[in-house]
Amino acid sequence: MTIQKHVYDLGGNAIYAETANINYFLKTPLSPASAEGVVNKTASVSAYTRRRYPGDPEPSNVSSASREFLYDPGRRNGNATPGSPFILDDGVEKRSFTFTGPFTDLHAFLVGDAKMDFRVYSPSASYEITAVE
Repeated sequence: MTIQKHVYDLGGNAIYAETANINYFLKTPLSPASAEGVVNKTASVSAYTRRRYPGDPEPSNVSSASREFLYDPGRRNGNATPGSPFILDDGVEKRSFTFTGPFTDLHAFLVGDAKMDFRVYSPSASYEITAVE
């Protein structure tokens, strides 16, 4: 298993975790963002001037063009996991994750989708989450 990006709201906020570990605590399982698939996207580059060397008296003009690039929604750069850390602990299992976005959005998501009672440890405080049936 690998740590993957799991988007949990429409704002693009995400939890970085192993899928089985985060789904252990949730009623509605999250699927990795990379499950959507890799797609080709196009970007346009505006026209600009280019100098061959510093102080070039006659720079050349480069016309505008479009470029195609590969986009992977679950891509990470290197082994670092982005975001801030948090821990979920139900008394039996204690697992750590990272998240992006405001902690209030993460807290609201966990309150609404908790499968069991657990405690959330944020970088600054801890909160009790009660499962709602």
